[in-house]
Amino acid sequence: MTKFCFVRVWRGCSSAGLKVVGQSGNAPELIELVREHRPELVVVDIRMPPTNSTEGLQAARLIREEFPQTAIMILSAHVEVEHAMDLLAGGGSTGYLLKSRVTDVEEFIDALERIVKGGSIIDPVLVRELVAAKRVDDPLDEISPREREVLSLVAQGRSNAGIAKQLWVTEGTVENHVRSILGKLSLPKTEDDHRRVLAVLAFLDTRESCSHPA
Repeated sequence: MTKFCFVRVWRGCSSAGLKVVGQSGNAPELIELVREHRPELVVVDIRMPPTNSTEGLQAARLIREEFPQTAIMILSAHVEVEHAMDLLAGGGSTGYLLKSRVTDVEEFIDALERIVKGGSIIDPVLVRELVAAKRVDDPLDEISPREREVLSLVAQGRSNAGIAKQLWVTEGTVENHVRSILGKLSLPKTEDDHRRVLAVLAFLDTRESCSHPA
């Protein structure tokens, strides 16, 4: 049974194979709980008391530094591109979801299990926002609607088999789509799910920077 620390009580999780070993209302308490219990998973809000700015994110960074094997799921009320990129680029076993989308307990548990196993998850809303940013000669213009669906699922950390199941297509079809996407975006081909997510993340981060020049 996976042990995890949570910023606030999450109803239903305890019956789904997750054991809550601690809850905290602020970042310092959360860090101490992690140091005491060494959980496999931490779920944290970006904004925590006392200032409700980025204390949760700062706590996540410290936890990642001290306990690199601990999976971290960040929850946010709004799409915060810079914060999401900063944390996700730090390695696997990391997720970023909007709180408004966390309405299905089973789906949320599935996301938590995937990051505990080393995966990376990016909220599809964040992906859509980055994809929507346009620039001259944008390679995303060459991506078909179906490939955009696949790209979004890749960014959520899903394997080819998982994507095939969700889209009701064969795994071979998904492999072809992924190969086409990586080729159009000039990204390295890899079978490692986390590296594949990071490749997409790096591309989207570059697009975001180019679409907002200093």
